[in-house]
Amino acid sequence: MNWAFLQGLLSGVSKYSTAFGRVWLSIVFLFRVMVFVVAAEKVWGDEQKDFSCNTAQPGCHNVCYDHFFPVSHIRLWALQLIFVTCPSLLVVMHVAYREDRERKYREKRGDARLRLYRDTGKKRGGLWWTYVLTLVFKIGVDATFVYLLYHIYEGYDFPSLLKCREAPCPNTVDCFLSRPTEKRIFTLFMVVTSLVCILLSMFEVIYLVGKRCFEFSSGDNRSNRIQTTALSSGSNLVELNAQKFKGKSKPDTPAPSYYIVVS
Repeated sequence: MNWAFLQGLLSGVSKYSTAFGRVWLSIVFLFRVMVFVVAAEKVWGDEQKDFSCNTAQPGCHNVCYDHFFPVSHIRLWALQLIFVTCPSLLVVMHVAYREDRERKYREKRGDARLRLYRDTGKKRGGLWWTYVLTLVFKIGVDATFVYLLYHIYEGYDFPSLLKCREAPCPNTVDCFLSRPTEKRIFTLFMVVTSLVCILLSMFEVIYLVGKRCFEFSSGDNRSNRIQTTALSSGSNLVELNAQKFKGKSKPDTPAPSYYIVVS
């Protein structure tokens, strides 16, 4: 694993994340990626080789293993981590697109002080939608893989003894799984961390949507106050002018009359 690339990726994603997003990143890369790379792969290892059945029937061992473990936990978790972490790159790419667009705009206008955005990393407009959609996608991915893990393996338990009746086994054979307790602990750990990440992403979505609604409501109240102030100022000005004209006396000499003669 290229740790320098991982460090640059983490710093870039964390820079444009909220407090919930930074906690999510810490849990994913410290408690999921590190555990997956350092411990989980060694615990599973060559699982099919350590899976044994009390029969010498050719093919029975492979069929029973495929029946109980259609997909390896390690490969399933690897896919989950890939699908969960990749959407965060979209936010970094969107910010990079904004910065490049602003740079081209400055070069075209010939003024380095011109700006298209107040802050290219501020979550407004399209960047806000990109960020929220990535959160929704990550919630869906984690929830889907947690369900798949439960549905495929019929729970998160690893029994020491498995009964196999699949063909070409001559009869019901006993199959034994290596290190079932350790695998159960790691599986529950990965499931719990996935659920924690789902909750954090949900809290972040609620926070972003609530913050945006509050900004809209406060912006509407501010505009209403500005309009009310402008109207009151205008009415005061009209009243002041009316008082000025009211204080003036009428002229003594009447205005001359004009007649229009139509021939």
